[in-house]
Amino acid sequence: MLMSILLQAIAGAGIGKLGAAIGAGIAVLGAGIGIGKIGSSAMEGIARQPEASGDIRMNMIIAAALVEGVALIAIVVCLLTLFL
Repeated sequence: MLMSILLQAIAGAGIGKLGAAIGAGIAVLGAGIGIGKIGSSAMEGIARQPEASGDIRMNMIIAAALVEGVALIAIVVCLLTLFL
């Protein structure tokens, strides 16, 4: 039923725009889950070894930035697909 509603909504727009929107949504969800896992693992690591908090925090920020960069590239590709 949901699929028929979505297909009716994009009948004039084409299936490519729906694919681009779904792709952007999946990229954002994946980045959110990834950064959440990075943060939770870092907090567990700091709780177990407080003396290593500086190194753990630095590695957490680098990993989160890499995940965010990949998500941004995925969203840009989806938006290019949507508008071009």
